[in-house]
Amino acid sequence: MGLFGGTFDPPHVGHLVTAVNVAYELDLDVVVMMVANIPWQKQGTRDITGAEDRLALVSAAVAAVDRLQPGRHEIDLGGNSYTADTLRSLAADFPGAELFTIVGDDAAAGLPSWERHEEVVAQSRLVVVDRPGEPVELPGGVDWIRVEVPRLEVSSTDLRARFTDGRPLDYLVTNPVLEEIRRRGLYGVPIGQAGTDDR
Repeated sequence: MGLFGGTFDPPHVGHLVTAVNVAYELDLDVVVMMVANIPWQKQGTRDITGAEDRLALVSAAVAAVDRLQPGRHEIDLGGNSYTADTLRSLAADFPGAELFTIVGDDAAAGLPSWERHEEVVAQSRLVVVDRPGEPVELPGGVDWIRVEVPRLEVSSTDLRARFTDGRPLDYLVTNPVLEEIRRRGLYGVPIGQAGTDDR
């Protein structure tokens, strides 16, 4: 079982490409796109969309994608979201499952700054998603797997700006996610409007 955690504000094609490629490369039964309840590393940096809204967007994103599932464990646990707690919860819910924690190369490089990072590497195998030609260095003694994925320069920060200023979102966010954003009136999009020309 793969754990791919994030704020997903909103989830975009880069997230999906990462999850699908890791599931394929490691032959995982499922990759759970785990929605952070309160992402402690982002507290105070900006307003974050409510967790239930972000979960709805992830659910829309993965609804028709084999081996991907939305995850709400961190929302149900409440408070700040820590990967160590999430892994413990998943291990209790899925006894015997082999757990893989999927992270980007930037997050992996900052592993020592994680809350209880020793527990993360003890409870799961670290999967580092890397871009072609840019191998990441990790602290010594960490058991990890490198999975190379296509380089897609998509960021949730840029997407939120695009909603605000009306630039196209085509092919950056899937149509089911755009529809859910419209339905919920997120990112300043009036309910019933997508903020883009849906082709």
